Amino acid sequence: MTLTDTLAQEQPPPEDPDPRPSRRASLAPLVGLAVPLLAVVAALTVGAIMLLALGANPLRGYGALLDGAFGGRDALADTALKSMPLLLVGVGICIAFRTGVINIGGEGQIIAGAILATVVSLAIPGTPRLLLVPIVLVAGGVGGAIWGAIPGALKAYAGVSEILSTIMMNIVAAQFLSFLLQDLLIEEGAIRIQQTKRLTENADLPLLPGGTRLHLGVLIAVLVAVLGYVLLFRSALGVRLRATGHNPHASRYAGMPVKRSIVQALAFSGACSGVAGAILVFGSESHRLIGEGGAAAFTQNAGFNGIVAALFGGLHPLSTIPASFFFGGMLTGGISLQRELQVPAALIVALNGVVVVFVVGSLKLQGRLSAWADRTARREEAS
Repeated sequence: MTLTDTLAQEQPPPEDPDPRPSRRASLAPLVGLAVPLLAVVAALTVGAIMLLALGANPLRGYGALLDGAFGGRDALADTALKSMPLLLVGVGICIAFRTGVINIGGEGQIIAGAILATVVSLAIPGTPRLLLVPIVLVAGGVGGAIWGAIPGALKAYAGVSEILSTIMMNIVAAQFLSFLLQDLLIEEGAIRIQQTKRLTENADLPLLPGGTRLHLGVLIAVLVAVLGYVLLFRSALGVRLRATGHNPHASRYAGMPVKRSIVQALAFSGACSGVAGAILVFGSESHRLIGEGGAAAFTQNAGFNGIVAALFGGLHPLSTIPASFFFGGMLTGGISLQRELQVPAALIVALNGVVVVFVVGSLKLQGRLSAWADRTARREEAS
């Protein structure tokens, strides 16, 4: 692919003189929407078979799932809170993937952001709330950005696979969190639980009106998704990042700083996850950094689930918003399903896994159908 081809992909298509919409214009959105939805239906069908094998009623179980995820104000609030870290990680994944790099390090970047935000809160607890809340959120973003930039630099300047380095950085972050909460940041007291003391109230994220657990972090996540869209599709930097993802060789030939773009992409991606880490600390009910139960208990596996949300959203920051809400509902409603049918917790994990496999597996089919829509459009225009 030449540089001209690469840049041509970034330009909007010429206006069709025919006022009637082309067939591709009508088929492309349907393909993008129908394929993931059919994948979810297929996954739920497999889940129903699993429930039947355990002697449970799938209709009753899925009814409980929907009710637990979307059946009322409190359920919707819980789903939104569960989807918040998925959305933030997913937006970061969109930025990285569009630049041609794969970020599997969301877990570690969440932890890095949470640690730095916590340290800042402990260092300046008397700062007014109006200032401290944005400060800790920025600190979380900086922590995640640093943790993401490290594998980015290794990829760009040393040729180290970002898949390997980001996964290893997850382990380093988890062990570093455990180390800090063993002694340096642990709450003083007779019972040595791996957690900090109750952090200053000046850093608590404000609750939103409505009498639920919903807090400002949900709106911040949506704002980050909008900013991610502006960065990728409405800025010169976004054009450079996407050009690097389309064809790094052509971009390098055109004088674009490809190596710097790779580092920037993973830094931006890590920053999104780092903000999620700060929100998980200062938007929680305990308002502490907790390491008890392992790192996954704190991150809620959002670093991995966010990847699926981004893929389900077509690697577009704005489409990742409803995709994250859907998967947040799956996680929240799964608890109600388990409680209603009294099935093992492992079944809920397996059900979510089946959904992930079907959604990710449908991407190739979606690509083939999109190519078919393109060929249909070309034949239509030629005739």
